[in-house]
Amino acid sequence: MKLDRIGFAYNPTKEAALDLRERAEGWCAMRGIDHWAAPAGDLSALVAALPNTGALVVLGGDGTFLRAARAVAEVDVPLLGVNLGKIGFLSKVETSGLETVLGQLVAGDFRIEDRMALQATIHPGGREEPGESFVALNEIAVVRGSLARVCRIEVEIGPSHLATFTADGLVVSSPTGSTGYSFSAGGPIVDPSSRNLVVTPIAGYLSAIRSIVVSPRHTVRCRIADAYDVLMSVDGREDRRLTIGDVVAVCEMHRPIHLIEPKGALPFWDLLRQKSELLPS
Repeated sequence: MKLDRIGFAYNPTKEAALDLRERAEGWCAMRGIDHWAAPAGDLSALVAALPNTGALVVLGGDGTFLRAARAVAEVDVPLLGVNLGKIGFLSKVETSGLETVLGQLVAGDFRIEDRMALQATIHPGGREEPGESFVALNEIAVVRGSLARVCRIEVEIGPSHLATFTADGLVVSSPTGSTGYSFSAGGPIVDPSSRNLVVTPIAGYLSAIRSIVVSPRHTVRCRIADAYDVLMSVDGREDRRLTIGDVVAVCEMHRPIHLIEPKGALPFWDLLRQKSELLPS
């Protein structure tokens, strides 16, 4: 599949991202490739431009990538990250390889990898009628607010009561997000091409359950049993305040998000080892 229209989502607060956008647009202009660019945080602009676009290339770190993923969750276009961050687990290309990978996109020299995404729905007061709904590529986190007071969160997996956690919060992660917040809270790293939900309490008090991996057939329901200040965070970029009795229901999104795997890109486990070596010991 050859691409004849490419979109670029970039971090407008980073000078390096603006320079990289100019490089990318210049490369496309020299070759007569139809292209456009918009800030990764401008959801409406991205969604408006995505139809008839062959690929969305993200110029930034993992935070920029997750912002852009909101748009492709609405308009099904494959996504590719060019890393400008410190670690960049979501990116397949470093800045030095920009022109090479653009050539691969135009030539169709790549494959598509499906990544499971999450859908979270808030049920105010635990009622059956749903409230707001959100999509996350990495994770949905139910966490305490600014005050250092723990929460009590009742967790159900499908029809079963799993546990009532007294903790700083709870993370429900996709396989792609298992290297992020979930891992920091003690969860396992899961192959990103798998389909599972990873449920991990954050600093759980006297909890025998540290982390579990759940089939995507199930919905994970988190009920706020007691809390002074608690909120739901979507991929660390969008927050919603919760109150006692509210339920957050997390399940697999109805379709995957498609990521571009350029020819010659490192397999995930090699990338994990390489990126882990960059982390402080």
